[in-house]
Amino acid sequence: MTKTVWPPIIQGGMGVAVSTWTLARAVSQAGQIGVVSGTGIDTVLVRRLQDGDPGGHVRRALAASPWPDLVNALLKRFYRDQGRHSGQPYTRLPLWTIDSSRWRTSFALLGGFVEVWLAKAEHRGLVGINLLTKVALPNLAVLYGAMQAGVDIVLMGAGIPREIPGALDNLARHEPARIRCDVIGIPSSESPWIQFNPDDFDSSSTSSLKRPAFFPIISGNSLATMMDKKANGSIEGFVVEGPTAGGHNAPPRGPKHYDALGQPLYTARDEVDWNALGKMGYPFWMAGGLGSRNGLKEAQEHGATGIQVGTLFAYCQESGLSPHLKTAVLNRLRTGPVGVRTDPLASPTGFPFKVVDVPNTLSDASAYAARTRICDLGYLREAFRDPNGQVKFRCASEPVSHYVKKGGQLDDTLGRKCLCNGLMAAAGFPQIQRAEEELPIVTSGDALDEIRPLLPPADSLYCAQDVINYLTS
Repeated sequence: MTKTVWPPIIQGGMGVAVSTWTLARAVSQAGQIGVVSGTGIDTVLVRRLQDGDPGGHVRRALAASPWPDLVNALLKRFYRDQGRHSGQPYTRLPLWTIDSSRWRTSFALLGGFVEVWLAKAEHRGLVGINLLTKVALPNLAVLYGAMQAGVDIVLMGAGIPREIPGALDNLARHEPARIRCDVIGIPSSESPWIQFNPDDFDSSSTSSLKRPAFFPIISGNSLATMMDKKANGSIEGFVVEGPTAGGHNAPPRGPKHYDALGQPLYTARDEVDWNALGKMGYPFWMAGGLGSRNGLKEAQEHGATGIQVGTLFAYCQESGLSPHLKTAVLNRLRTGPVGVRTDPLASPTGFPFKVVDVPNTLSDASAYAARTRICDLGYLREAFRDPNGQVKFRCASEPVSHYVKKGGQLDDTLGRKCLCNGLMAAAGFPQIQRAEEELPIVTSGDALDEIRPLLPPADSLYCAQDVINYLTS
């Protein structure tokens, strides 16, 4: 068997909709691995349509899908030719459940298809999709949609995705797939199954789909070993993410200690043994803190295939981050440092989460305090078994009284931010709540300063090719 020669740079899978199809396509066309974010892609899909689908890109991709009945129903329900009126809220989708309907599931299926199809259109470069293991309910539908569009690689972190390789095998054969739903109060071996059956969507395809390569995103050697030994299908590589990366970070191992700013402290126990990882025989890419001119060289000298880079791509012109946020951060970088804090409380998941200090966002304590809590997207909810034995859902960022009534602990609500709404707003899809627009939250890795060599003149942006040239020069 011919050994695959992988590109040295993987563009980070930043969600929600920061790693959009435009960014992934630009990176892929440049010979590296472009990645789209699959997190919340069903909501992103219907909000693009409600905004009038500028450029007609979504409708162009939908016309190529194998599910015309689903497309017609989607457009009839959500497409607005003139977009929304000023101040008009988005029509939202129902919250996910373990047994969500075919109608509800179809939006995740179509969202995964559209994003990958657009990223791969008219070129032959590699395109991956990034999903979060913790956001389990939509994942199988998103994956099947992405595979119908020819996705090359699946990357998954924020958990232990050991059932995903087997699910990819089944979906490639158009067979039913299932993964466990973690439920507080139920042993993992007895957890209910999240199931997806391609036959429910009348797929007319008789030939097998390409089975994408699978790259788990890991934080240490022990997880790599576990995936190697216990995954229910093949793994083709690893992305090794350190605590300096943006978004969610793995919590430190062992007793928790914090610095003067309240940030969790990481120790030698959290460092990766690159030599041991290399001996496992898989290609691997290092992520977090290596997005610099010397980072790629350093990683390869330690046996890595290359690096995954998020922060530098997040602020380029092709990314989905709102233009006013890109400009605000880059202009501040021109005059001095921009604070990035590892907030141990921000995420309702309980995982540390990187937050960039940007005015008029949820990084501002007063803005956070003024927001009325609501959970109307629910991607980061946790499943739990109630006293009657029913599986229900709660979120530490929802109204405090609701969370406590569902058996949650009051202390777990302190400082929790609504990442679902905040990240949607950061990508340009802010919901209107009680006539107020949701504020964004911006996340980046610690290496924001590495953008400085790329900075163009004030109020302008660099492009994805500039990032690649910088990293490979």
